[in-house]
Amino acid sequence: MGLLSSFNVGVSGLKAAGSSMTVIGDNIANAGTFGYKKSRAEFQDMLSKSLKGIDGGDQIGSGTKLAHVTAQYTQGNIQRTENVTDLAMNGNGFFVIEGPHGLGYTRDGTFHFDKEGHLINGDGYKVNGFQADEAGDITTKTGAIKLGNTTIPAKATDELNISMNLDSRDSIKQFNPQDPEGTSNFNSSMTIFDGVGSQRVVTMYMNKVADGNWEYHAMVDGADAQGGQEGVMVEMAKGTVQFNQKGELQQVTEQSNSFNFNNGAQPGQKIKFNFGESIAEGGDGRNAITQYGSQSSIARHTQNGASAATLTSMSFNDDGILTAAYDNGATRNIAQIAVAKFENNEGLFKMGKNLFKETRKSGQAALGKPQVDGRAQVLSKSIELSNVDIADEFINMMNAQRNFQANTKTITTADQMLQEVLNIKR
Repeated sequence: MGLLSSFNVGVSGLKAAGSSMTVIGDNIANAGTFGYKKSRAEFQDMLSKSLKGIDGGDQIGSGTKLAHVTAQYTQGNIQRTENVTDLAMNGNGFFVIEGPHGLGYTRDGTFHFDKEGHLINGDGYKVNGFQADEAGDITTKTGAIKLGNTTIPAKATDELNISMNLDSRDSIKQFNPQDPEGTSNFNSSMTIFDGVGSQRVVTMYMNKVADGNWEYHAMVDGADAQGGQEGVMVEMAKGTVQFNQKGELQQVTEQSNSFNFNNGAQPGQKIKFNFGESIAEGGDGRNAITQYGSQSSIARHTQNGASAATLTSMSFNDDGILTAAYDNGATRNIAQIAVAKFENNEGLFKMGKNLFKETRKSGQAALGKPQVDGRAQVLSKSIELSNVDIADEFINMMNAQRNFQANTKTITTADQMLQEVLNIKR
């Protein structure tokens, strides 16, 4: 009887409206959940009964059913914070988390460090990224991001870069190590580090031996030299520099180089004195020290040594790179946030705790670095908010309520009609 089937149609409508309210209620409940992606209930009509068989037409519907609940992966608003470990994604991608059932994926970037130095989320699950090597260069190796040792060892200076001009008008002098100040044309003192991270002062003495030819003598005070006497300069390295007639660096020749400091420093420390690329090395002689007819002067000098240091602060940049800063002024890259991209985000499986899991429908996660191959930008000191719009959800709620009310009318009306049928017998 067609009248009885109308009850089933009405009931299917009630179930559909109830399911819609569940989805809407879940969206509203998670309006304040960081990185949450709202869902949408999608319905389909049920198999219809045809009055004419396979010829089509004249079909009576059997109601509706919930077909899909699809997550909406639109971008949520970005909120700035003061927490250096808060991260947000702007674009397509997910953070990679070592969850309880393997790798999980999330848009919630409320991270912090645990007592062992691991970057974790609020549930204590480790965050994965690309590891840096000892030099601080980001590699392709992935794993849990960890600060590691909060101190870095001392690094002995092994290269000293010097930019200077030597006055071509100077007279020729014969250098005397016993009187370096009086027998050199020019000198400059520089600070370097020995093997245990102690600062040492090296004085570079330059003396002209012929037109276009100079000698350099690197000396330290005897108080810093192994077996030296305070106040008496000790030579540790020497060599020659040669210029062409244009005042450009032609060639550098090293004659000796061995720094033997006291107080436990490793003997035989070698320091390369980089005066720039000479013509003999394939350069043009201009990106190097010069010999022009102007006063001798040193523009700058840099060295690559450092003392032992302790971690003072850390921060992420907008490329997702975690950088540690130390009390000796050094900085070092620790790791870079990994971003997972899927072919079908809607195919991911929600595991709770703001985590998703890959499925056959989503495809495998393609890990990469931020802003590479369409992956999201990672923003530091930021959090992505839920993409739920409360106003939209209230409108959807009213629609679901009206649908529910209308379907109850279908049932009550069908009940009244059936009652009329029962009353015929009376």
